Amino acid sequence: MAITAPQPQTVFPRQTSSLDARLELPENVVVSRLDELASWCRKNSLWPMPFATACCGIELMATGAARHDLARFGAEVFRFSPRQCDLMIVAGRVVMKMLPVLQRIWLQMSEPKWCISMGACASTGGVFDTYAVVQGIDRFIPVDMYVPGCPPRPEQLIQAIIDLQDKIQREGTITGREFDTAARQLQKRALTESGNPLTLDASRNPVIQRQLAAERSAAAVR
Repeated sequence: MAITAPQPQTVFPRQTSSLDARLELPENVVVSRLDELASWCRKNSLWPMPFATACCGIELMATGAARHDLARFGAEVFRFSPRQCDLMIVAGRVVMKMLPVLQRIWLQMSEPKWCISMGACASTGGVFDTYAVVQGIDRFIPVDMYVPGCPPRPEQLIQAIIDLQDKIQREGTITGREFDTAARQLQKRALTESGNPLTLDASRNPVIQRQLAAERSAAAVR
C-alpha cells in the first residue's frame, strides 16, 4: 500500500481592509470628525433662556416640569443669565417697548446660539394685529425653529427642541461656519422695511455688518 506524502498547503497573504483597521482599534478609542463631536456636545447640552411674556410661558413651565420632563433631552438647565445660555425661547407676544430688552438679551448671549419662536404671537403677532405688537420676532432676531399654536402644547416645544438638536448635529461646525451661509444671512424683514437699519439688530449677520461698515467708511471719506 503506497503512502503519499501530504501536499504542502499554500498560504495566501491576508488581505487587509479598512474594516480590519477599524476593528484593531482599542475599545476606548472613537474616531470621528471634530465638527461632529462638537455638534454632538452642543446639541445635548442646550441651556435655554426663557423669554416668556404671556400664556405660552405657562406651557413652557409645564415643559420643564415633572410630567413632561425636558431633562430627558438634555435641555433642562434653564438659566436667567444670558451669558450662560445658548438657546432663547421666546414664548408669548412681544411689544415694541419690550423689543430693546429682547435684543439686548440676545446680544449678551454667547455664540453659538439659537432661537425658538414659541406660539403664534411670537411668530406672527397672533391675534394682536396692532402697531404696538411685533408682528414676528424674526423681523429683528434670527429664528431657527417656529412652534405653531395658541398656545402650543409642551409636546410641540419638545419636538421643536428635538428638531433643533438634529439641525445642530447636521449643520454644526466647531468654528460656526454654518452661521455665515447665504441662506442664514438674508436681511431681516425689519432691515428692509426700515429706513435706518443702524438702529436694528444685525448680530450674527456678518454680511450686513460688512455692508454697514463699508457704508460708514465711504461716508467718512466723503
